[in-house]
Amino acid sequence: MIISKRLTVGVGILLATLTAGLGSALPAAADEAPAKASPKVELVLDVSGSMRTRDIDGQSRMTAAKQAFNEVLDAVPEQVELGIRTLGADYPGNDRKVGCKDTRQLYPVGPLDRTEAKTAVATLAPTGWTPIGPALLGAADDLKGGDSTRRIVLISDGEDTCGPLDPCEVARDIAARGIHLVIDTLGLVPNAKIREQLTCIAEATGGTYTAVQHTDELSGRVKQLVDRAAEPVVTPVATEGADSCSSAPQLKPGLYTDREKFGEHRWYRVDVLPGQELRASVSVFADRAVNNDYGVLLRALTVHGREIVRGSESGTGRTDAISSGLRYPKAEVDGADGDDKPAAETVCLQVGNSFSAPASVKTSPGMPVELTVDLVDAPDAAADAAAFGLGRGWWLLGVLILTGLIAGLLFGWISRWRVAVWRTN
Repeated sequence: MIISKRLTVGVGILLATLTAGLGSALPAAADEAPAKASPKVELVLDVSGSMRTRDIDGQSRMTAAKQAFNEVLDAVPEQVELGIRTLGADYPGNDRKVGCKDTRQLYPVGPLDRTEAKTAVATLAPTGWTPIGPALLGAADDLKGGDSTRRIVLISDGEDTCGPLDPCEVARDIAARGIHLVIDTLGLVPNAKIREQLTCIAEATGGTYTAVQHTDELSGRVKQLVDRAAEPVVTPVATEGADSCSSAPQLKPGLYTDREKFGEHRWYRVDVLPGQELRASVSVFADRAVNNDYGVLLRALTVHGREIVRGSESGTGRTDAISSGLRYPKAEVDGADGDDKPAAETVCLQVGNSFSAPASVKTSPGMPVELTVDLVDAPDAAADAAAFGLGRGWWLLGVLILTGLIAGLLFGWISRWRVAVWRTN
């Protein structure tokens, strides 16, 4: 009987211990943050016939590209899902219609098997056409889905040979989808036309263009771009401004992207609480040829249309981007009850531009717009002239009155002195 009681007590203690352990483990598992989506990168390699040319460190462009790819594949971070797509790798004939469809995914985007990827690259040989536009569309489809950052790295030695599908327009269409896909381009030939096309492709999506003429430069630059995808700074949120404040999207603090046509105005809304300061900035990117004179406007208005503050910038000549910003501090409510939450003020943000372009330039899709919104604690003491009342005109009026008073006294004193001198003489 004593043994039976001790056994019962022991089993009870063991069950209690297990229950306590499970109870403490469950909340910990529930509190774990969801795994961050892996960044995706696809390398798009030109395998057209011109890649046979031997002008990179005494070897062919194709050999240099393969060597660089092997070095890059060895250095890809574990968290990056990487794929490889080719263009011009399979069709050696002269049928333009067939040659311009010659693009395929050599290695699927996903966890990297370095040996398998290197084996696939080793089979490549310079073959056919240069269908850059179709290859970019294919790569965008390869990377679709999910919320991770996405990057295309295009390596080419020539212009697209498959017009009228302009690869620059393809890049703009990809950017207009709002999927945060960046295209970086690397040119293996220092040719003005090639540089112009690859630069246009990169700028349309916020990417970069790099000219490379050595194998180590190629591998080093691709490694940098893959690493950049693995450690993004900020992921912008795609939004769509409205044509009026009443129908505008409500924005929280963050980074937003949009598209704006030439001369268009777009509206957004932000709620600002008493004691907060709204800080907003906008950049419009000229991703195509534009006329020399241009400007950008950012205004903060009340819902009734009264302007609160504005920021503007203008320029002339070649530009990649033009930016402006504003600040609006909202004062604390005096005598407010601590139990009552103060009401927020809806501030309307208007973004406009005065870009124009030659008739030959396509205006659709619109130019890329990047809008930053932040809400911080308003300063306890005003630090700029506007907060002291200059924005309302009182200080300016006071300065004018004081200047007029001093000028009048000086003028009167000089006049009396001249009269006195005249009478003496």
